Amino acid sequence: MAFHLRSISLPSRPQANEAEVEQELLSLGASISSSNTISTMCDGLRRLGDIYNGVEDIVSLPSNQVGKMLDGEMECSLELLDLCSTMQEIFVEMKAIVQELQVALRKGDEAAAQAKIQSYSRLVKKAKKHFKKTAKKANSAGCRMVMLLTKAREISVSLLESSVHLLSKEINMPKQSLGSKAFQKKKAVVCEEEQLQAIECSIGDLENGAGHLFRKLVQIRVSLLNILSS
Repeated sequence: MAFHLRSISLPSRPQANEAEVEQELLSLGASISSSNTISTMCDGLRRLGDIYNGVEDIVSLPSNQVGKMLDGEMECSLELLDLCSTMQEIFVEMKAIVQELQVALRKGDEAAAQAKIQSYSRLVKKAKKHFKKTAKKANSAGCRMVMLLTKAREISVSLLESSVHLLSKEINMPKQSLGSKAFQKKKAVVCEEEQLQAIECSIGDLENGAGHLFRKLVQIRVSLLNILSS
């Protein structure tokens, strides 16, 4: 499953307006609600990056006098940046563990395989803890522009959290784990390796998606800082 940065229906810059960005956010929210798969999460991260392009267009317009209304959003945007960066790092670690698990399976090292599965599980738990201290609900106060920013932030956090939740179900802990079943016969090992290769590819796509979103978040934060300092 390759991660392709395709263009979505937002108008080319600098023509995006608040109504169009809001419609894209609603469409994305509906999409991730109706199809809870890793592929949907990857596509959602890409679409969010494009949506933030439109948001950046709007906040950069001279006619937008958002001023002090952005003060609260600046702190939240920094929190989202930190979360996105952390999740990208966790995806990198997850991918490495899955690669090491494949090596253990090929060698027939059950103890090493179980250890990697446990490491994967601990990493998932670590990832989930980050969402407990992250604000996800959009604030209804402020101008429409601030509401779009908070809605985009809410969807961003939900996408990342859903991605971690889906990955947590890909590799089970011992007793019914990929590792324990893999040692029953060679055919099972081949089957499990194919599954793990698909998981590795999915995690790589999520890593790329989180990186793409992170770069867009940096750009929009710079634009917001420029507004506040002007």
